[in-house]
Amino acid sequence: MDEYICPSCKNPIYDDDALLCHFCGSSLKRAGKGFIGRIRYSNRQVWWFYGILILVLSLALLWTF
Repeated sequence: MDEYICPSCKNPIYDDDALLCHFCGSSLKRAGKGFIGRIRYSNRQVWWFYGILILVLSLALLWTF
């Protein structure tokens, strides 16, 4: 388990899955970390970009075979 410091109250959090601080309840700002987290917690423009990218890549793959 990693220690994570809350940005608002500065208390240590040892729960790897926690998104909110156990002491003050504020956000730990972990949502945007990693590829999947950036897609999941981003705006709709990113969803459209990756959707169109997957569509274009699948059509290009279909046309080559």
